[in-house]
Amino acid sequence: MENRKRHEALNWASSFLKEKEREPEAGELLLRHVLGDLSRTELLMGLNDTLTEAQQASFEAAVKKHGEGVPVQYITGYEEFYGRRFFVNREVLIPRPETEELVYEVLERAKTRFRDQKEIQTVDVGTGSGAIAITLALENPTLSVSSVDIAEESIEVAKENSRRLGADVRFLHGDLLQPWIEKGERAAIVVSNPPYIPDWEIEELETIVKDQEPMRALSGGKDGYVFYRRFMEELPQVLMPKAIVAFEVGHDQGQTVAEMMRITFPGADVVIVRDISQKERMVIAEIGFSND
Repeated sequence: MENRKRHEALNWASSFLKEKEREPEAGELLLRHVLGDLSRTELLMGLNDTLTEAQQASFEAAVKKHGEGVPVQYITGYEEFYGRRFFVNREVLIPRPETEELVYEVLERAKTRFRDQKEIQTVDVGTGSGAIAITLALENPTLSVSSVDIAEESIEVAKENSRRLGADVRFLHGDLLQPWIEKGERAAIVVSNPPYIPDWEIEELETIVKDQEPMRALSGGKDGYVFYRRFMEELPQVLMPKAIVAFEVGHDQGQTVAEMMRITFPGADVVIVRDISQKERMVIAEIGFSND
């Protein structure tokens, strides 16, 4: 078969992916990757260039893989998050744009609430790829960031990202906040994007998510709240008198998680924050600041 020009290869990929009920735009991302991580502009400027045999074979293999349900990020090996490139594989959840908003909210509140502090003990629970912890550490050097994950395989990915991006983050292996409870350490900021999808709902997820991404990073138990309930037991044992707790939540879980926080921390300022799509996506509690 004659080698295709770039625009012909993209047309083929678009038709193929539509047939497989995948996003046709994925073809462009995959072609840019195969051609050496070109920018979109570079790709478009060379739409009439002919692919080499090796490029065409790699591209077709990648498109077929995605057609079978493998996420683009697991094929390319990375995802962009907060303007940085994070290495990802099947051991970690692919970072989502809405989690960037969680990071932004934490950074803004840290700036306001701890403006005079030289070192702010910060904990990211369930770190996965390390996207939250690493971004916080790089965006605000006064945050002394530790993170934990129950899966050593995930911690290896996070450590690799930390090394590549030059972030100073401590990674611990453990279950939720147990490492801090055991060490008797205290934190001023606790942030987490825990697994929150109810088990029944996982069955309804697209196969590209439920069959590819790690189940431990998705399942929030029977009703989706198992980890939030555990947090309510463990947070009082690790928080400093003045603290911020920030959770990502499912689109219909904000009210319930906010109520859990108000019961656990009477007097705390608890707010539900909507994401860019106007979904209730974050619950944030500021504890012990009422007299400031």
